[in-house]
Amino acid sequence: MRVGTFVLAAQFPGQGPGEALHRAIRSTEVAEESGLDSVWLAEHHFVPYGVCPSAVTLAALLLGRTRRIRVGTAVSVLPTQHPVALGEQAALLHLTTGGRFTLGVGRGGPWVDLEVFGGGLEAYEKDFPESLELLLDWLTRPRVAGKGPRYDFREVAVVPRADEPLAGFDGAVPGDDGPGGDGSGGPEVVVACTSPRTVRLAAERGLPMLLGMHCGDEEKAEMITLWRSTALAAGRSPESVRAAGHVSAGVAQIADRTEDAVESLVKAMPGWLREGLGAHVTVDGRHRVMRDPVAYTELLCGLHPVGPPRLAADRLAATAERTGITRFALLVEGSGDLAATEENVARLGTEVLPLLV
Repeated sequence: MRVGTFVLAAQFPGQGPGEALHRAIRSTEVAEESGLDSVWLAEHHFVPYGVCPSAVTLAALLLGRTRRIRVGTAVSVLPTQHPVALGEQAALLHLTTGGRFTLGVGRGGPWVDLEVFGGGLEAYEKDFPESLELLLDWLTRPRVAGKGPRYDFREVAVVPRADEPLAGFDGAVPGDDGPGGDGSGGPEVVVACTSPRTVRLAAERGLPMLLGMHCGDEEKAEMITLWRSTALAAGRSPESVRAAGHVSAGVAQIADRTEDAVESLVKAMPGWLREGLGAHVTVDGRHRVMRDPVAYTELLCGLHPVGPPRLAADRLAATAERTGITRFALLVEGSGDLAATEENVARLGTEVLPLLV
């Protein structure tokens, strides 16, 4: 079982962005000290839901402050950035950290970000497959040309090569199969999947999925079944399909009593969700319906490891048994408080993790 944290750098009501970012940094340091496997970083623009606009940049800082823990993006949003630039950054972090970096990518949403960064609505609705393919080419080939309707450029050399370890560094971590699951040795690439279309896209390329914290075990199991059948039909080996390291996002809040853990989240998360998600602006003025913040918080508390260590371990083990997923990215900052977040992370590592061995 590989348990990590999911960090949004959430700005709760009454807080500034500096407080949210400091909490993100400290929670990562405590995660490494407490024996957790990984930290996953989200990125958002123009909203207090998360004040990290570049997950890769924050990952670089955190990789420099840590020595063992893996750091990944959950996710870097492809429609708002050039896949070659993102590939260069990912290769650099992979090579200079001995393979501790994981690149998670996704489509994001139809937000005003697309207008600001120039991608437009087509980048969100049509261009994700082309962007993903170009990114994977950059991470696995010595030379790459853009040959699609969105990215069209002459062949250029890939420097540095993600699959050629630098002298003095350890290279890929044990068991790392690179972006295509084929032993290439480049950085691991994970795709956030919320629809059957994206599930099939990831499966055809042998890329593990990141599944959202709003999904229950039954829905996640259905998505994994679809991924497996699509991957096998695309010619992926049964061994690579069985070994796919899908990641389940969730929420964790550890307390001596379940009611105390739930109370700490229900007190803090609805206000953050209301302000943070409510600040999203669609690029084309389309109508959007936001979840009820209290009901959504209560849903998350019922789905995920929220409660005493034994209950938390049992819920993680149950998800693993029902879905086959053994990697978790758990939101730990739901209380909105720095000291409480540090304690939550420490208890997750020192009290819950040993129960899963």
